[in-house]
Amino acid sequence: MTEAGRSRPRGLSIGAVLTQLRAEFPDVTISKIRFLESEGLVSPARTASGYRQFTPADVDRLRFVLAAQRDQYLPLKVIKEQLDAADARTGQDMSAAETLAAEFAETLAQAERQLERLTADLADWNARKASLERGRAVAGALIESSKSQLGDAQVRLDRAMEAAKDAPDVHAAEAETERARTASQEARAAATAARAARANAEAAEAAAREPL
Repeated sequence: MTEAGRSRPRGLSIGAVLTQLRAEFPDVTISKIRFLESEGLVSPARTASGYRQFTPADVDRLRFVLAAQRDQYLPLKVIKEQLDAADARTGQDMSAAETLAAEFAETLAQAERQLERLTADLADWNARKASLERGRAVAGALIESSKSQLGDAQVRLDRAMEAAKDAPDVHAAEAETERARTASQEARAAATAARAARANAEAAEAAAREPL
């Protein structure tokens, strides 16, 4: 196979199209199909070598033109206007479909981004929940430990109170010590006063011995 043969697009040749149409339109000829092409009613693709390649849509278009001429006696100008209007509607429909597809793609992208955010939030919430559960467990253990320590302290306090019942009266001893301290201070004050009185007496006696 030549390079041109390999690059030829897939489609129907004009002869194959004629064979398909003649079952419904016996009077159609290759010249008629070429004429309709020249009038812009059909535009088949061509290979690099110039061969026409008709698609199924091209064949349907030719069938519409031939039926409109045969059954409605419409001139080719009117038929072409109808086909152009149909092409315009098809183009508009395609444009609308592309717009809807773009909007759907954007909506889908937004939904995927929202899903990613929700997934991240859920992971964060699960992490915080696990942290809170660990904190609750630690707090429970601390409460139990505090209860145990408080119980031990209460036991030691009870024992100390029992031991204090047999101990001497501390307040009475402190009062007695204070009384003894006061008495000692009074005795020292009296001794000081006595020494001062003796000194005065000695001074008076010395003065009396001096000659007049």
